[in-house]
Parts: sequence; structure tokens; C-alpha cells
Amino acid sequence: MQSEPLVFVGCCDLAGIVRGKGFPAAELEHRLVKGVGLTHSNIMMSAFGPIYRTPFGTLGDLMLVPDPATRVEVAFDGGAAERFYLGDIRNTDGSPWECCPRHFLRRALAALEETAGLSLLAAFEQEFVYTGVEERPGATYALDAWRRQGGFGEAYMAALRAAGLRPDSFLPEYGARQYEVTVAPTAGLRPADAAVIQREMARAVAHRMGHRAIFAPILDPDGIGNGTHIHFSLRDRAGAPVLYDPARPYSLSPLGEQFVAGIAAHLPALCAVTAPSAASYYRLRPNRWAPVEANLGIQDRGAAIRVCPLFASTEPAAEFNLEYRVADASACPHLALGAMVWAGVEGIRRKLTLPAPGAAFPALPRSLDEALGALAACAPAREWFGTLLFDCYLDFKRAELAALNGLGPAEICARYAEVY
Repeated sequence: MQSEPLVFVGCCDLAGIVRGKGFPAAELEHRLVKGVGLTHSNIMMSAFGPIYRTPFGTLGDLMLVPDPATRVEVAFDGGAAERFYLGDIRNTDGSPWECCPRHFLRRALAALEETAGLSLLAAFEQEFVYTGVEERPGATYALDAWRRQGGFGEAYMAALRAAGLRPDSFLPEYGARQYEVTVAPTAGLRPADAAVIQREMARAVAHRMGHRAIFAPILDPDGIGNGTHIHFSLRDRAGAPVLYDPARPYSLSPLGEQFVAGIAAHLPALCAVTAPSAASYYRLRPNRWAPVEANLGIQDRGAAIRVCPLFASTEPAAEFNLEYRVADASACPHLALGAMVWAGVEGIRRKLTLPAPGAAFPALPRSLDEALGALAACAPAREWFGTLLFDCYLDFKRAELAALNGLGPAEICARYAEVY
């Protein structure tokens, strides 16, 4: 049987799901300019499939244009390759569409550069459940759990590298059948693009082995959750690190403190973007090694923002980084990273400061509904998003909550596990 290569171009949308269209690979040169057609309401497709609400109706046309820098082509024995691009949603005249998640992040990074002459170096640390191993007691971080995933880990690392990422680690994690993957930090849009590719390569490899890689925030409301932790540091225009000052509280430079203080001050609102599912809040509970306060902690894995350690470092300023821990894979990485950067920029603009180490901090939202209320009340966030995207996002997530009315915690977790 003959076959012709196809290419998929997608956008990681408001639901954190990559959706788009395919075309013959022979048309790639043309599609890199013209893209594929899209309608405005596509961005309002819910995590569960239907478009519950949309302000756009059936009117209008957009272009989804592949970004050559995101090219993924990974061959698999005995089957079709993974061949896709992430793309930008543009108006038909080629200008950016204001609701495009990649454009949201691009604007945030531009604001950071314009405000302080800084760029962001970041990487996503992601946890997931691999269904190709049986659940056994005592397998936490165990060689046994490492061994029983068989060839998945090595095939996954090879797929990541073939997709243009630099794998950093792969390990069995704390939860049942849970694993974690990290890649090397990058700058610009690349950290968020890489986070999407990380997830899709895990799913691609697991699928070809007859299993699933499940990135849902939590599979059992009383179990262990899957976090997505965002590691970040700041660089000046010359590429020099500017976050670190060992003589100051938290080892943060004055500019670094302002950036992190902006994130901390807006954490309740950020939760609606970085932990954006109803199931996310079953993970964010006490005694889960997950954040419950809008706090900054030194080497504390229960903190919302963690000051990471330096290991026998000869270049501490270059290696020093922080970890944003109030996130999971129901979030679009571009929106999550963009919102975090916007909050940091707000901290720099207002010259915010942090409470002293050991100070009391407010609690994080206890539900998505509460987080959405905090976002709706956050006037700076409306400016970050722009009115259209801001209102669309709030309506989108409220519709998602309404679709879960009447379901218990276990049923809600199951709904998200089917999707992510």
C-alpha cells in the first residue's frame, strides 16, 4: 500500500490540548506562509470536546501558521512518524490574533525586555502516570519501578532528542505508576513549546506501546497528583544571570526580588491559569507535597515558589533558579508561562518586595471557582490578557465547571484522566 507523508499543525489552546489540521507534506512551503484555515470559535473547544460557550459564533476566519522553529519529525518503526508543528493563530492579513496563546507569551516576554532589559530562561518539569506498569506497593523512586517501565523510558528519551529537545532526567516518582521528565532550559517561546512537545512525545511513545501517558492533575482525589513545575531564571541583554545575590534574603537580587514578589502577589489569580481544572484543587491540599499557600520557600517542596539548591556549583549565579510549583498539565504552557512572566513584570514595574523568610502567607484558592474569582478581580491581569482574551478565558473555564455539575470528586478526576 502506498502512502503520502502528512504534516499536522496545531495550537496548544485554552484547554491545554493541541488541536489543528493536517496537510500533505508536499505543501509545506506554501503552508509555512498561508497556514491552514481556522475559525475563531475553535479556541473555545472545551477539554471535554464541545464548545459550550463562544462569543464568536460561526463567523470569521483565521490562519494557523506553522512556526518552523517548532518542527517535530520523529520516526517510529512499523508506523507513521510523528510529524507536526506548533503554530501561531493569525488574522487573515497575517497580523497576530489577540487570543493566540503563543502571542500572549510573546507579548509577556517583550514586556519583560522593554521594562527591565531582561529575558527568561525556563524549563518545565512534568509528572505523568504510565499505564504500561502495574501498580505495586513500595515502588516509589524504586529501581523496580524504573525496571518495569521496560523500553518506554529509553524510547521516550530518543523521541525527545529526535524532536529537538535536550533530555535532562527521567525517573520513577512518588505516586503509583508515576514518572517524571525534565529537559534543559531554553529561552523565548521555546520553554513552552518544549513543554508541549514533551507531553506529546510521551503520549506518542506510550501509544505505540499500547499504553497511555496520563498527565491529568490527579487520577484519584485521595491519591498523588501530577505536577508541572516551571523552573526559571533571568538574564540581562548580554546574557549574564541577574537573579542571584547570596548576601540578600532568599539569595535574590533586588531586581529578582521584584520579579518574584510580583508572582507571589498575584498567585491567587495565577492559579486560574496555571492550575486551571476542577481536579487541580484535589492535588493542592495539605500533606500532598504540593502548595497550599501563596508563599516562597527556601528549598521547600511544599512552597508555591521554591528557591532551588545549588549543588557543588562553580558558577552559582548561572545555575541559580526558582521553581513555580502551582501548575499542572491541564494548563496551556504558553498561557501558564506568560501569566507568570506578566506577574513578574508587574512586580518590577511596582518595585514590589517580599515578606521576610518565615512570614505568614495567604492561602491559595481551594477550588477553580475561587481561583477564577481571584482572576476576574485582578485588574492588572485584564491588561495582561487584553479584554477579549480575558473575558473569553473566564467564560471558557466557567463553562467547563458547569459541565461537571453534579459529579463527585472521583468522577471529576476520571473525566480529566480521559482527556489528559
